[in-house]
Amino acid sequence: MHLRIIACLLSVIFLSSASLPKTGPLPEKKPETTETTKPAEKKIEKDVPAPSKDETPLPTLEEPLDEKPEAKPEPVLTIEPEDGKEYAACLTALKQIGATFKEETRIDDGKGCGIDKPLTLETVLPGVALKPEGKMRCETALELARWTKEAVLPAAKVALENEGPLTAINQASSYVCRLRNNGTTGKISEHARGNAVDIASFTFKSGKSVEIQPRDEDSTLIGAFQRAVTAAGCLYFKTVLDPGSDEAHENHLHFDVLERKNGYRYCR
Repeated sequence: MHLRIIACLLSVIFLSSASLPKTGPLPEKKPETTETTKPAEKKIEKDVPAPSKDETPLPTLEEPLDEKPEAKPEPVLTIEPEDGKEYAACLTALKQIGATFKEETRIDDGKGCGIDKPLTLETVLPGVALKPEGKMRCETALELARWTKEAVLPAAKVALENEGPLTAINQASSYVCRLRNNGTTGKISEHARGNAVDIASFTFKSGKSVEIQPRDEDSTLIGAFQRAVTAAGCLYFKTVLDPGSDEAHENHLHFDVLERKNGYRYCR
């Protein structure tokens, strides 16, 4: 009996093990994904509305605007009015230093050219003429006289004593209505405002004239004289340009009294 039961159990176990698979079904292997096998991403295109019949499309870079920007109006240049008290004080100082001059009527040549209270300077100091006489503002004349008295005469006495006293300062330009450096474009010259004077040469009693020219390498007393009076010019004028500045000034000294911010002076 027991043997029959054991035989039945063994037959059941054998039959069940024969019908079942050793392992369960495996999932199919997915193909490897590479950059070449990745599906292309779809670009999302945004709908750009077409211009309606009533709208004008904006111009592209190849289609410039027909309308040109409005040109800025040129600044209106005017003659700077001078303070009456300052002008009177300047005249007094000019007389005290020994200059001779004639007061002139207001000059207005248009385009900002002119002098509110001009004068014609005849002699810079007693015995030292300005040749030819020149129109300028009183401030310009006064600084020219001070420079001559305090810088030119002492330097000439040391460097050119044998030539005798200085008799004339020869100017190349005083008041004239023009642009800077006689240009056709650019800013108005300080000569056109009566603020400037150009010195071309000095004449002495002996008849000798010392002309302004490039003298940076001149080792003579004449070279020393020119360099000394040029450097001293910056003590009296706001702008000093000499032959070393540029070609436009290679034969004269340019002096002017143009006011700059913070008392800045341009000297070269």
